[in-house]
Amino acid sequence: MSKTALYPGSFDPFTYGHLDILERATELFDKTIVTIAVNNKKETVFTGDEREELIHECIKDKPWKDQVEVTQFTGLLVDFARSTKATTLIRGVRQISDFEYEFRMALMNRRLAPEVETIFLMPDEHLTFVSASLVKEVAYWDGDLTSFVPDHVARALRKKYKDIRK
Repeated sequence: MSKTALYPGSFDPFTYGHLDILERATELFDKTIVTIAVNNKKETVFTGDEREELIHECIKDKPWKDQVEVTQFTGLLVDFARSTKATTLIRGVRQISDFEYEFRMALMNRRLAPEVETIFLMPDEHLTFVSASLVKEVAYWDGDLTSFVPDHVARALRKKYKDIRK
């Protein structure tokens, strides 16, 4: 039986930490669906379509790319999991503070959909401090993004913030 997992997030932007978690997920599951949360009430740097395109670019040369699907969703994650027949939600946890939030979310999702399990994956230790919000802060001030995001994501961020700073 094929095992499918959802890897949900806003991915605004998609960082090396996200890429590391995704690669770990592909080792555990036959199919991993990167699930971009699109929330019209949340202000993002990139549109859902732009995030989807950036993620596709990140994985295009990876040996496991055929195991990955990238899509957008709105609504309850557990409803999306049911519609895709995903049995597992992948959540990246970098620090204790992440775990506290993710633990509460996992319990809520378990209450709503007991058939969908949540697993927590940790990124490589050199990526534990990387967060999308910190990356956006560095990008806003035109800092060096080399260690945090792939080159094409850095270029896209610089362009967005250059337009904002005008």
